[in-house]
Amino acid sequence: MMTYKGFVGVVEYDDEARIFSGEVINTRTVITFQGTSVDEVENEFHASVDDYLEWCKEDGVEPEKPYSGKFNVRISPLFHSKIAIAAKKLNMSLNSFVEKSLNDELNSMELAF
Repeated sequence: MMTYKGFVGVVEYDDEARIFSGEVINTRTVITFQGTSVDEVENEFHASVDDYLEWCKEDGVEPEKPYSGKFNVRISPLFHSKIAIAAKKLNMSLNSFVEKSLNDELNSMELAF
C-alpha cells in the first residue's frame, strides 16, 4: 500500500506479464498505474494522481477528496438503541463508540492503517 497527497494505492504483481499493476482505492474515480519495478510503479502512482489533479484543474472540476469521514449505516432501530445505550454507559458519544468499535475490529484483523 502506498500513499500520496491523501490518495491510497494498492499494487498487485502479475507474474505472467511480469508487471506491477496498481489502483487508487480511496476514491470512486478510477485511477490506475503500472510499472515493471518498485521504483517505476511508485513513480507512475504519483504521476497518475498528479495527472488526475491536473485534469480536474483544467476542466474546472473539484477533485474527488479521498473519503470525507462521514458515512451512513442502516441498522435496525433495536440495534441502534442497544448501541446508543452502550455508548452512554461508557460516557461516550455514539460516533466515538462506533469509531472505537470499528477500530478494534480492524486491529483484531490486523488491517489497521
